[in-house]
Amino acid sequence: MQKILVTGATGQLGSEFKVLSKNYPQFEWFFADRTQVSLDKINLLGEQLKNIQPNIILNCGAYTAVDKAETENELADIVNHQSVSILAKYATENSIKLIHISTDYVFDGTSSIALKEDALTNPINVYGMTKRAGETAALSINSNVIIIRTSWVYSRFGNNFVKTMRRLLKERNSLGVVDDQIGSPTYAADLAQVMMDILQHDNWIPGVYNYSNEGAISWCEFVLAIQEITGDKCEVKGIPTSSYPTPAARPAFSLLDKSKIKEVYGITVPNYKESLKNCLIVQF
Repeated sequence: MQKILVTGATGQLGSEFKVLSKNYPQFEWFFADRTQVSLDKINLLGEQLKNIQPNIILNCGAYTAVDKAETENELADIVNHQSVSILAKYATENSIKLIHISTDYVFDGTSSIALKEDALTNPINVYGMTKRAGETAALSINSNVIIIRTSWVYSRFGNNFVKTMRRLLKERNSLGVVDDQIGSPTYAADLAQVMMDILQHDNWIPGVYNYSNEGAISWCEFVLAIQEITGDKCEVKGIPTSSYPTPAARPAFSLLDKSKIKEVYGITVPNYKESLKNCLIVQF
C-alpha cells in the first residue's frame, strides 16, 4: 500500500484532504502537522521524511501570511523555499511523486490576459518571491515534480476570505471591498480532488500547471456572489486598492489560464459560483 504524506495537514487544503481521503482507502494516509513535518525547521525535515517514508508527497504546507511575510521574510523563505528544496531532493533520491502547491502571486499583475504557465514571473511581494524561489528550487532539483499554481484559496476550514466576509456581511450595514484586483477563487476541496485525479491518472506528466475555479472577478464581485447565496442585506461597495493599503502589494490582475491542466489531465473546472455554493452549503 502506497503511503501519501500530506504536509500542512491542519491548513485549508490539508483539512480538505482529510475529508477526501475517505474515498481513497487504497492509500495509507499520513497527515502531518508542523511538529511531524517541520517546514520551518529544515535541520529536522530530512530526518522526519526518512522516518515517515512516504511514496507520495502532497506539499500543502506554506507560509501564507502575505502581509506578515514583509517583515518575517526569513521565516517565509525557509517554509516556502528552503523546505521545498529538501522535499524535492528527498523525492528525487527516493524516486517518489511530489506535488507542490504554488500561487498566482508569482506574477506582478500587469497582464491583461489570463496567465499561462510560461508567462514571465515577477513577484511584487515577499510571499510571492519566496514561493517563486520554491518553484525554481523544486524544478532545478527534481525533473519529475508537479507544481500547481492556484489563487484566492478558501475552504470550510481555517481562516479565509469567504469566512471573514460571511461574518462581516452579517455584522455590518455596509462594507467596502476592493474592486480593482482581478483573479479567480479556488475552493480547496476542488483543488484536493484535482490533485487526486492527477495521482490516479494513467500518465504522470511533470511540470507547472495552473488551477483555480472558472470566472474572472474582483474581490468585490466575490463578496456579492457570497451575498447572493446567503441573502444578507449589507450594502457592498467597491473601493480601489489605494483606499485599502496593506503592507504587501497585491497583483492587480492574476487570472490563471487552465488550458494545460484541462488538456493534459482531462480536468473539468467548475465555475466559481458553483463551488462557492457547495462550500457555503457544507459549512452553513
